[in-house]
Amino acid sequence: MDSTSRHPDSDLIDKLGGPSALARRLGLTKRGSVQRVTNWRRRGIPLAVKVAHADIFMPMLLVR
Repeated sequence: MDSTSRHPDSDLIDKLGGPSALARRLGLTKRGSVQRVTNWRRRGIPLAVKVAHADIFMPMLLVR
């Protein structure tokens, strides 16, 4: 994947409201947090973040 390619998670970030909204939803409030989420458009959302926030990223796996 070249440096300008978008990771498939980029579409998920859009569906969740974009980098600013997702950063707030994840509780990322420090300076640079929105840029961090923006970088995930190329790199993908880290698995540890997806697991820690399964309610956001994997709601179908949660027992109701």
